[in-house]
Amino acid sequence: MSIADEFVLDFARPERIGLEEAIYAAGKSAEQIDAILDAAAARDASLLLTRLDPDKHAALAAAHRARIDYCAVSRTAMFGSRRTVAGPARIGIVAAGTSDIPVAREAERTLAYQGVASTLFADVGVAGLWRLTRRLDEIRAHPILIVAAGMDAALPSVVGGLVSSALIAVPTSVGYGVAEGGRTALDAILASCAPGITVVNIDNGYGAACAALRWLHAARILAAGEV
Repeated sequence: MSIADEFVLDFARPERIGLEEAIYAAGKSAEQIDAILDAAAARDASLLLTRLDPDKHAALAAAHRARIDYCAVSRTAMFGSRRTVAGPARIGIVAAGTSDIPVAREAERTLAYQGVASTLFADVGVAGLWRLTRRLDEIRAHPILIVAAGMDAALPSVVGGLVSSALIAVPTSVGYGVAEGGRTALDAILASCAPGITVVNIDNGYGAACAALRWLHAARILAAGEV
């Protein structure tokens, strides 16, 4: 069996669900990723890669690296032609602490890959509540919010009690001891008393961005009167 027999790319996914397939690089070898990129290049297709660590990125073929926009912080890569990020930012990404930035950047880069503008609000966690309140009017201006927080994950509940925006919470694996790699944050958000919060899996900035993209798509359908 050749490496090319180890994957089947789903180029028809956008027509089915409005979202492109992303390549989850963790667990894949550099050789497998090179083969995937060869297949995409043969169709002149672009790809988003997630969880691509710097060592694996460095091990890719030079020709592929030349076509990649890579971010080591978020471990994301955009392969192929770049989309223009246009229009006003309707999605805000709110990160509790600087340690949550990798997850927030993953969401931001996923949106940018789709040509969707967003605004990142960094280090506005509840340990210094003034940092949140001084930016609250800016945050409220975004109809969709992605809120990333670890430790006790209090930020999504606080933001959920202060704004009317649709809110997608991302528990992160940031924290000591009983934070249990994000499980405490996940449980805290699931038990939130702020109604209507959506939650994705631990550290899943990509999934949060995809949820936001689905909501934007639904809003366009409603605005167009197609339902």
